Amino acid sequence: MAKRPINIAIVGATGAVGLELLRVLEQRRFPVGELRLFASPRSAGRRLKFGYGRVKVEGLSAGVFKRIDIAFFTAGSAISKIWAPRAVKEGSAVIDNTSAFRLMPDVPLVVPEVNAHTMKYHTGIIANPNCSTIQLVVVLKPIHDAVRIKRVVVTTLQAVSGAGLKALYEMEEETRARLSHSRFKRTIFPHQIAFNAIPQIPQSDAFLANDYTVEEMKMINETQKIMGDKSIAVTATCVRVPVYRGHSESVNIQTAKPLTPVQARRLLMRAPGVKVIDRPKQSQYPTAAAAAGQDAVLVGRIRADNSAPKTLNLWVVSDNLRKGAALNAVQIAELLIK
Repeated sequence: MAKRPINIAIVGATGAVGLELLRVLEQRRFPVGELRLFASPRSAGRRLKFGYGRVKVEGLSAGVFKRIDIAFFTAGSAISKIWAPRAVKEGSAVIDNTSAFRLMPDVPLVVPEVNAHTMKYHTGIIANPNCSTIQLVVVLKPIHDAVRIKRVVVTTLQAVSGAGLKALYEMEEETRARLSHSRFKRTIFPHQIAFNAIPQIPQSDAFLANDYTVEEMKMINETQKIMGDKSIAVTATCVRVPVYRGHSESVNIQTAKPLTPVQARRLLMRAPGVKVIDRPKQSQYPTAAAAAGQDAVLVGRIRADNSAPKTLNLWVVSDNLRKGAALNAVQIAELLIK
């Protein structure tokens, strides 16, 4: 680790990912020196717990990054596009958790277990991938290295926390309204989220010209970039479900060489950042509730696809706020300071 304390900034500190970043930095004993927290003007003045004290939340202004070594950005792509380049000019390395820079050719898009080597090419900004992509590629990497993946079909079941704290409050309020048969006016989701599933993420965006959502195209493009192989065909359907925390994915993988479920389990049991839970006859398999708070990506229901040769089905679950966002960002920071 670092020989001296590292000065840290978090932009978007009061959001769901910002709060998780604080927890992960503390739990992993990251060598934090000065800690500065930034958020919108309406959150300025709040104090957030870190270590044995509390840190005051500030608004962004020119010059605030001059003593900052690493700045985490998690306040939305519009903020990142403006302030991340300014942070780099003021001397900070930026780890950006938004979609602002992910597909730029000169910006590494990093999952440490998969492509840490690309970090050495950064010019100030390193992008943190989409939460659903992170858990997918951690599982794809060992399989691709062994037998080369030709095609991936993924359907995600994404927790409401991925849409932010306001979305969580809306789900809670709508659930209470549905149970009490009272009226409810939603502001976040285009349809009822309580006791429902919505095949549209982000919930506020229109569908693209190809009828895919922005989230689905993120998974397709980011997976190919992180894996370093555009020949991998990827298709995705992304669904929001009324779960607090933990994204689940049904993944169908077609490979160039045959791979049995037993061989796949052995590969994944040795893979960094992966935990295999696969005893379906004893009802032992990953669930979103079990993944909450865990660092590892959980994998189970590993079985041959009986409709196609050289094809496997997997069930992949991960904490979207942790490995899907905050933990991955902190792991990048740990590699940076080495």
